[in-house]
Amino acid sequence: MIVTTGMEIEGRRINQYLGVVRGIVVRATGLGRGIIGGFKSLAGGNIEEWAEVCEHARMEAFNRMVQHAHDIGADAVIAMRYDATEFGQGSTEVLAYGTAVKLG
Repeated sequence: MIVTTGMEIEGRRINQYLGVVRGIVVRATGLGRGIIGGFKSLAGGNIEEWAEVCEHARMEAFNRMVQHAHDIGADAVIAMRYDATEFGQGSTEVLAYGTAVKLG
């Protein structure tokens, strides 16, 4: 599956727009990572425990979006983006979305 943040795919013609596809994941940092990350946040800088949670959430949301595109018969996803919303302390929704297309 071709996935791009662009609006077109070089060398390929878009024959049909199938609609928006998405993958949604809600993650919590977990007690252990939350405590360790909380202590590290006092010192500032990158908090690897939280970065790892974020990366896994993005990857899972991306994979769910690709599966959604596959399920509706898409050849590619264009204009792919991520969005995130905090639900509460330690819980965040990660959304991967884009436009599913058929290529010529």
